[in-house]
Amino acid sequence: MATIIIPTPLRKYTNQNRSFETQENNLSDAIAQFVDEYPEVKQNLLDEDGNIRSYIKIYIEDEEVDPVKNGTIELDEDTEISIVPAIAGGCQIPY
Repeated sequence: MATIIIPTPLRKYTNQNRSFETQENNLSDAIAQFVDEYPEVKQNLLDEDGNIRSYIKIYIEDEEVDPVKNGTIELDEDTEISIVPAIAGGCQIPY
């Protein structure tokens, strides 16, 4: 089974689960299954058209993938998928 690694900001929508296993054969179907299992994730992961939000990066193993092509990206049973949301914030150091 392929495994989706759930980032900390999304775990509040997944009962604090750190990962999700899927038997789907491609990335698009795996993400759809993940969202079906945890519907509250959808608003944070997908835009109104059902595409990965622009500030979310998807990695297969250590390689960033183009979310536009996610329907054609095939998964093996040992594939690790990482969802990486953009991190913003911090403070400006006064001089």
